[in-house]
Amino acid sequence: MKLILSYMKPYKGKITLTVVLKFIGVILELLIPYLLEYMIDEAAPKKDIVLVIALGIGMIVFAIIVRELNVVANRVATRTARNGIHTLREDLFRKTVYLSGAEFDRISLPSLISRMTSDSYNVQSFIGMVQRLGVRAPIMLVGGLVVAGAMEMHLALVLLCIIPVLAFITIYVSYRGVRMFRFVQEKLDMVVRILRENITGMRIIRALSKSEYEKARFETANNDLTRTDIKAGMLMALPHPIMNLFLNIGLIIIIMIGAHRVNAGYMKPGVILAFLTYFNMILMAVMGMNRIFMQYSKAGASADRIALVLAAAEYNRETKTDAQFNDDAPIIEFDNVSFHYGDNSDDSIKNISFKINKGETLGIIGSTGCGKTTVINLLLAFYDTYRGTIKLNGCDIRHLSLHDIRNRFGIVFQNDAVFNDTIYENINFGRNISMEDVKRAAETAKLASFVETLPDGYEHMVAIKGMNLSGGQRQRLLIARALAGNPDIIIFDDSSSALDYKTDAAIRNSVEENYSAHAMITVAQRISSVKNMSHIIVMDEGRIVSQGTHDMLIEECDVYKDIYESQMGL
Repeated sequence: MKLILSYMKPYKGKITLTVVLKFIGVILELLIPYLLEYMIDEAAPKKDIVLVIALGIGMIVFAIIVRELNVVANRVATRTARNGIHTLREDLFRKTVYLSGAEFDRISLPSLISRMTSDSYNVQSFIGMVQRLGVRAPIMLVGGLVVAGAMEMHLALVLLCIIPVLAFITIYVSYRGVRMFRFVQEKLDMVVRILRENITGMRIIRALSKSEYEKARFETANNDLTRTDIKAGMLMALPHPIMNLFLNIGLIIIIMIGAHRVNAGYMKPGVILAFLTYFNMILMAVMGMNRIFMQYSKAGASADRIALVLAAAEYNRETKTDAQFNDDAPIIEFDNVSFHYGDNSDDSIKNISFKINKGETLGIIGSTGCGKTTVINLLLAFYDTYRGTIKLNGCDIRHLSLHDIRNRFGIVFQNDAVFNDTIYENINFGRNISMEDVKRAAETAKLASFVETLPDGYEHMVAIKGMNLSGGQRQRLLIARALAGNPDIIIFDDSSSALDYKTDAAIRNSVEENYSAHAMITVAQRISSVKNMSHIIVMDEGRIVSQGTHDMLIEECDVYKDIYESQMGL
């Protein structure tokens, strides 16, 4: 929580203003019962109507001032909490963008979503509540006890006996609650994950008639979340009835003692009426502090989860060393590279070595899970915990900034993102690319003919996830995006699955014709996508089993030959 509260330091002035306004309001509110007691015990017996009216007007004025002070203070508190957490969310998002691949995998996407949404909201609610009640409730509690004690010590002793019991209950439940609400947020992560998977894969779920299966899977996770939330809720609800019981018992004792003392002449009637008002104020203060502790149970768990992300390792090399590119060196070189994901002790790729020169094309082929995409992930510096060396134009990529690395690439992933924006902006992607280059890329990707049929052309709005485009149109749009930046290296990571063989071949011929000066890497499972590459790597179980041209591999590599014959129907 200390790290989270550091985000409120820029708002110390406004927080101080809230404290001052709340303090003044509480002092004035504490004076109202005292004026009431004076009116009943002093002014009324003297039949001083003017004094009675003056005291009444004074109480009304104090009540109005208290209300206005609380309204202003609450608005300032809400605005302060909102602005502070606004900055926190921005830092959290930035941290998410620059998380190392290992940390991103460890935390998981659904958990990051819930930490940026529900967790940050819990913290915001707590910070706002602390400013609204965290000042008012303690001052009201202490001030009420002091004034009540000064007015009638015998009755105040009853309160002093009850409050420690209530404080113990509140602190104990709050301590247990932090752990319980951490479990709740973890269960929420699971619900978010399943929900995201189902929304993203709704078409395939319907196509395979798996709606009831996914409904049952979501219901299981949702029920698990509900059960955990109920347990946490029951724990949080425990103090309220117990506190009410003790406070009502205390109220009864106070009335009995007060009535006895008034009857015996030790105390005036106005005192007991004022004391009951103070008792109610103290009751509200105790309840307010209980609410703060209960909210802390949620906010504390959420703050810990957010702090773990903010403290996680990031991979954000913004400046490069004095390393220099060598145009005569291979544009890409892997030298004995091995890598494994997370805590997995088995390497996903093992001792990978290859070179590709400018103007050459490289195909990487192999069965699912053989490590093809892992090679691309390392080349783009998504992970840096590998063994061996990866070079761009003779320079170790560990000595380059991420911008210098990734700015050289244009890539189409297997499942890439299409955004709810125009076709132009989906291709441009905030890179200030000219319309001429966008059209050139679209023409190369065989997308231009489709765009020209649209009434608004490149200004045509694409639906969320490209739902108003066919699979082939989406892939051609993604290919155009990769080409538009005129990159040094073009990577197609199994990006032609929705394209027919003829279109796939036409695009590849067009890319080689229009971007022939660049290196091109194609990761595929189809032989037709790589057979014309100048160099082909065959991978199996994380290793390179053979490399060469198509004709060489047909003759020398049994794995490649088996893939070729199975796909060609030989």
